Amino acid sequence: MTITEAAAAAPAAPLPALTPRQAGELAREVLAEVGGAVVGKPEALELVMLGVLAGGHVLIEDLPGLGKTLLARSFATALGLDFRRIQFTPDLLPSDVSGAPFYDQSSGEMVFRPGPVFTHLLLADEINRTPPKTQAALLEAMAEAQVSVDGVTRKLPDPFVVIATANPIEYEGTYGLPEAQLDRFLLRVRMGYLATEQEEAMLRARLDRSAPEPTVRRLTDPAQVLAMRAALERVEVDDDLVAYVVALLAATRAHPQIQVGASPRGGLALVQLARARAVLDGRDYVVPEDVKSLVVPALAHRISLQPELWVRQINADEVVAGLIPSVKAPQTVPAAAAAAAARTADGAGRP
Repeated sequence: MTITEAAAAAPAAPLPALTPRQAGELAREVLAEVGGAVVGKPEALELVMLGVLAGGHVLIEDLPGLGKTLLARSFATALGLDFRRIQFTPDLLPSDVSGAPFYDQSSGEMVFRPGPVFTHLLLADEINRTPPKTQAALLEAMAEAQVSVDGVTRKLPDPFVVIATANPIEYEGTYGLPEAQLDRFLLRVRMGYLATEQEEAMLRARLDRSAPEPTVRRLTDPAQVLAMRAALERVEVDDDLVAYVVALLAATRAHPQIQVGASPRGGLALVQLARARAVLDGRDYVVPEDVKSLVVPALAHRISLQPELWVRQINADEVVAGLIPSVKAPQTVPAAAAAAAARTADGAGRP
């Protein structure tokens, strides 16, 4: 029985309710476990964890050999999610991703054979090496959590997360991701090289464990991942922070170096990521710093720069980071934070 068939056959069990604080504690445990396997990448790991919490897909754009596959596999193991990997190549067909019907000789009928997309966490390795037609097969899965084959729509397991990798320096034999697909990624992560001390620690950790791959413990299951996501809906976002997000979107659309600004979906992504960061920090309210710290990962891949900037080697991350100071952040304290401070002060004033 496939994972999809098992999900369809099993009765729907009620999700365990988690408070934002409980969800944050569990998420931090997962981060610590994955951090034991992926050495020296705390910022990248935190961004991927935020993407999982916010219910989106993650694009990791960086050089080969920096631990992208290990990162995805470690998260799948720690979160208790079914894991599949697709190596995208120029000859990959849409049916290799979504699956295809085949003739079953025993029954004499056409039977659908699910593709690797029917999983909880899918690693789309070197996604820009496959033609647009195959990329489009993944687009429906990312956008709607379903695939359509021969006129039949099939739902994907829940949760469904795509972690895609792309090599930013090779252009021969690659196909740029269309804007519609880039917009489906909740955020983009860059890992970068390790510092000298971190690289030494990584090599020493490999020698000490006497095994090719590190061991990662399973800490959650799919139901708990969904419960952590549901906890985000209990995180307060004040009106002034909503206005701040909208002002940031407007700034990308009015910037002279940006040809196409961030979409409304970018604003939704930024809000959900900010809520996820609040949960990770043990809060049930968003502060301006949550939003500000995630503007570049959430929006930079959604904009198109003026053509001449490519010649000047100016990238989208630099442009988006440069416009953040031009948008005034709100100074007001969120209502939830003010109430918590009042309760603390009241408790401290009691004899």
